[in-house]
Amino acid sequence: MSTDVITIRTENKVRSLIARQDFKRGDVIYQIPSEKVSDKPNRFTVQMSRDLHTEVGKLSALNHSCDPNVILDMEHMLVIANRDIQTGDELSFFYPSTEWEMAAPFICLCGSPRCIHVVAGARFLPLSTLEHHYLNRHIREMILEMLDATCRHLP
Repeated sequence: MSTDVITIRTENKVRSLIARQDFKRGDVIYQIPSEKVSDKPNRFTVQMSRDLHTEVGKLSALNHSCDPNVILDMEHMLVIANRDIQTGDELSFFYPSTEWEMAAPFICLCGSPRCIHVVAGARFLPLSTLEHHYLNRHIREMILEMLDATCRHLP
């Protein structure tokens, strides 16, 4: 897999990741590196399992969107096109698809009709929102655990 299929662009101090070639829906775009694995998240990591977070090199410039054009498959460590992408398109993914609880939540201004407005992690979103997105295995498992825990509220 070539590493020159994506590039970082910086405009007005904002970094983004740009496609340097066309991709069809389902194409593997990039292998996700795991340069440094930690049990603590930060602004530059991606959650790869329940308790592990990894620094992802140039993918740290991959911005959030509520209508993303890529998914991060953390089980296989791949960036995959969620729809057709053209050369020059900015790449984006849905942060709660990998992040249960974010180290640095922020306000989303994407403008999508499905915008979640506050990006803080999957833990803070209703199932009716999450069901419209690809979710990594560790996020799905944590959702199920949270739902199972609600039985303690039964008489």
